[in-house]
Amino acid sequence: MKTINVQDAIGTVLCHDITRIVPGDNKGPAFRRGHVVCKDDIPTLLDIGKEHLYVFDPEDGYVHEDDAALRIAKAAAGPGIELSLPTEGKINLTAAYDGLIDIDTDTLFKLNSVKDVIFGTIHSNQLVKKGRGLAGTRVIPLVVPEEIVAEAEQVLRANSPLIQVRPLKTCKVGVITTGSEVFNGRIKDKFGPVVNKKFEGYGSTILGQTFVSDQQEMTVQAIHDFIKQGADFIVLTGGMSVDPDDQTPSSIRAAGAEVITYGAPTFPGAMFMLAKIGDIPVVGLPGCVMYYKASIFDLIIPRILAGKEVSRDDIVALGHGGYCEGCKECRYPVCGFGK
Repeated sequence: MKTINVQDAIGTVLCHDITRIVPGDNKGPAFRRGHVVCKDDIPTLLDIGKEHLYVFDPEDGYVHEDDAALRIAKAAAGPGIELSLPTEGKINLTAAYDGLIDIDTDTLFKLNSVKDVIFGTIHSNQLVKKGRGLAGTRVIPLVVPEEIVAEAEQVLRANSPLIQVRPLKTCKVGVITTGSEVFNGRIKDKFGPVVNKKFEGYGSTILGQTFVSDQQEMTVQAIHDFIKQGADFIVLTGGMSVDPDDQTPSSIRAAGAEVITYGAPTFPGAMFMLAKIGDIPVVGLPGCVMYYKASIFDLIIPRILAGKEVSRDDIVALGHGGYCEGCKECRYPVCGFGK
């Protein structure tokens, strides 16, 4: 910061608002803090009585807040992110298309640990629509030393991207409904329509639905049949509890699947199974998916469709936020469930 002759101030940044008083008319800012002085401003400044200005000079190694925010936002943004113009030093990041928001929270912590840099986001791993606001960034002072912006950019380059929107891939889904009561026609299946609607809402198609009894051999055969038909996602409903008659988990194993997890620290959704046969996800869905607007299905299936590898650690991490409060009026996803 320094005092400078007004004629020499072109290109410098004002440190404070400059007030213009018109007696009997008004009093207000003629120039706002952060304004970059240009040649046309000089007569107005002299008319106000400002022969000297208190300014920051970018040539002294400082970066204006607008430029700093823009550089940080550009370094942070991955695919599917659009940037706003700077407003009062802040850049907003929005979704360029529908998909799953994916935020590297470790890098976010490192970035916010850089002096005078702030970057705030919505929660990661949720579905977002085109145009939704996802994050904002700025620096605290009006101007910051170049080395601070460079440090922030280095953090982001080392772990790129910080924030992105992953589009959901379209899958051909095979649905297998287990249970002798449904297979024998004693009760009507209500699970299949729920699963179909959810997947179709994600842009996927249902290859077919097969009904099987509780016999393991039938379930294994149904899984292999869907693989032969070209299914790239297989869902099994029913029979996911630990009762002796519930054979779905053992059938998934017997089909040759690699089980990533059986059980999730979420309510609803505790008896969830996630497995893979080659590159094909195979999931066992507990009955709660039928009845709840939000369950383990809504937390994990979009991640898989977005191409993210879901590990057992990812499932374990759902314990913090994995308890649905059962609100009288469900507001999901505008709530803490799964976040």
